[in-house]
Amino acid sequence: QVQLLESGGGTVQTGESLKLACAASGRFYSIMVMGWYRQAPGKQRELIATVPGDRTASVDPMKGRFAISRDNAKDMVYLQMNNLRPDDTAVYYCVADARLTDSSIALVRYWGQGTQVTVSS
Repeated sequence: QVQLLESGGGTVQTGESLKLACAASGRFYSIMVMGWYRQAPGKQRELIATVPGDRTASVDPMKGRFAISRDNAKDMVYLQMNNLRPDDTAVYYCVADARLTDSSIALVRYWGQGTQVTVSS
């Protein structure tokens, strides 16, 4: 089992930045993919980005305002959000696809509880 704990949410003004963090813990063989989704009030949950491996990837749907990165040594993923806008207001969820044992290649998806981000105008 994998537990995901998000942190870093809060309330900011338009144009400000936030950095979310998500830490994975529990019993697993390896985490292959980590990433972020968000869900705004009255809308479906949408993918921000997922990233395999230990690298940084800019997020095109957000027009370069967001960047996601991983720290494999710590089993953590981060979401740097810049120039935030009111329409970025949502609950942000961390996601991880994990191999639970070295004898199985099956990936199991886990979700965090979510962290609220509110951007005021």
